[in-house]
Amino acid sequence: MSLPDCIIDMNIANTLASPDNLHCDVLIIGAGLAGLTTALSLPSDLRVLVLSKKALADCSSHYAQGGIAASLSAEDSVTDHLRDTLIAGDGLCDEANSHAILTDGAQAVAWLYTQGVPFTLNDEFSVNSNCLDVSNKLLGNLHLTQEGGHGRRRVAHADDATGQYIMQTLQQKVEAASNITILTGMEALELITQPTSVQAPTADAQTSITTNPKGPIYNAHYCDGAIVWDDNCQQILTIKSKAVVLASGGLGQLFKRATAPDVCMGDGMMMAWQAGCRLANLEFVQFHPTGLALDNSNFLISEAVRGEGGYLRCPITGERFMQHYDERLELAPRDIVARAIADQISQNGLGYVYLDISHQPADFIHQHFPKIAETLNKLGIDMTCEPIPVAPTAHYTCGGVVATAAGLTDVMGLYAAGEVAYTGLHGANRLASNSLLECVVMGRRIAQHLPNYINTAYLNDNKAIGAQQSLPWQASRGQASHWIAPTIKNGYSINLTTPESENFTLNKLSIPTPQNPSKAFYSPANHLSQVQALKSLMTTHLGIIRNQPQLQSALDQLQQWQLDAEQMAPPKSSLDWLNHWRWQRLLTLAMLMLHSALSREESRGGHFRSDCSIKSQLAQVSVIDSSTLQPSISDMLSSTPSQADRLVTQASLLKTTRLSKNHAVA
Repeated sequence: MSLPDCIIDMNIANTLASPDNLHCDVLIIGAGLAGLTTALSLPSDLRVLVLSKKALADCSSHYAQGGIAASLSAEDSVTDHLRDTLIAGDGLCDEANSHAILTDGAQAVAWLYTQGVPFTLNDEFSVNSNCLDVSNKLLGNLHLTQEGGHGRRRVAHADDATGQYIMQTLQQKVEAASNITILTGMEALELITQPTSVQAPTADAQTSITTNPKGPIYNAHYCDGAIVWDDNCQQILTIKSKAVVLASGGLGQLFKRATAPDVCMGDGMMMAWQAGCRLANLEFVQFHPTGLALDNSNFLISEAVRGEGGYLRCPITGERFMQHYDERLELAPRDIVARAIADQISQNGLGYVYLDISHQPADFIHQHFPKIAETLNKLGIDMTCEPIPVAPTAHYTCGGVVATAAGLTDVMGLYAAGEVAYTGLHGANRLASNSLLECVVMGRRIAQHLPNYINTAYLNDNKAIGAQQSLPWQASRGQASHWIAPTIKNGYSINLTTPESENFTLNKLSIPTPQNPSKAFYSPANHLSQVQALKSLMTTHLGIIRNQPQLQSALDQLQQWQLDAEQMAPPKSSLDWLNHWRWQRLLTLAMLMLHSALSREESRGGHFRSDCSIKSQLAQVSVIDSSTLQPSISDMLSSTPSQADRLVTQASLLKTTRLSKNHAVA
């Protein structure tokens, strides 16, 4: 079995493009914490366009409860924070990148504080040497909490809704910024790349993972924009820019139970891979131990509840059970706690365990967890006097687009930050509250590097992109020295082929799909049913515990769905092609994840194989080399005259009604 042939139908750069393109200096795909931090940290003379797939609140950052981890108190240090991060990462963290990101933690928290984020305060404490260049008045009165895997109290927070408060604050700042425009309802479909003859050097090309034995070649393309679906006007737009920042989030919505909003479908990872970037560690999907197990809720019960004394109990006996799994009890890293809960659920057959903090005073609970208590009360649960039913839920993507600690990817002009990126900070299992930290640090680091890239890559910064006649990256000017491609020293390339299954049948998959799928089920118009079936498949076969037969069975099913999709291609004149194209891309991403999981014949961090339960002595990063296919599907989609007329009209409408900030987008 090989990757689906649908990959050849994934390039849409030459189809249905609006005759009226948009231009900006910096295009940021994603309006979460990483994206808005980057936008606000860039020089104000750069025109910045931020795309949000749906409403601004539809991002994982908004729903982050616990807080942001950083070494702040005198009892703590970057060394201690790094140690806890490496332990949680189970041998797969990039220590150099991790140290660089964690070192910037105090400055990241201070930056958020100065933006106006209403952090919860406490009596003053002494800060450590990492905060010497930051005013004690900024950091010395923050309330710090402790979460699983942390050996110290180092998590700054705003009540129990840190993400919501941070995002509301930054959104207000962006709205007031004259050089930044946010467009909602804009789904990036594909990155635009151009050829260049200049090679970007790597820090250590000989040890980078690549199919080329002499080291990676990153001289094929540079990124200068994206093809975007405007859901408001039902049209495709071309957006040209001098640099692109991917901040599009993770892939949690490939699972049935997930805390991520429904926009997190791995779009950014697939766009980057198609553009020429490598992907790493896609098999490491972190399952949060304590999602609310009530109907189909995706509400998360914060790690901080256990950090402040919450117990995990068997709902039948009422006894605590973590002592049977780890000496750190409820404060063990997330992968350990999630597997312990999964094991308990398999024994009790109830589908949940209890998280109980009712032994703490009611005032204490309401003070520390006001939002959680309010939400649970509306659902009929009083956490001050009764336990909370919880179960593991897909929460965070530890792998992603390979990037440096400054956000640089394999493609010049393309940066990646936040959950879409793989920097090596999270390794095989993310340490709690390191994700918000990474978003802020990476966003600020990208904003420091990006202006230098633009200044050296483009001959005349005062001209709009569309007006420039010459390509950037002129070899004679030596601009390539400003783009150091990322390297992975301890990794292996994944073979994207597997043997065909000899006895493939749909019957052996215990998922709610028809035994004899009809054409209606596989039609583009039935996209939601298809996605639900995929989520069930991934949850059953790529969940907390995996094995080779399950993974191979899932690959077989995906191959069958892909063959069915090829036979169900919509007419070229129909806009049903978009759902069809989305479905094919989801199948490809799911196959990449399954290939990654099959290739890792060990159990490590968030990847547990029941048939390979022993951890390998050699810790290696799994790497999917960039897609080498650069086809066009202009023959798949074509504009009919009526569509072309509509596109012209709607493009004009978009320009006059939605881009009122004409100073930001020319």
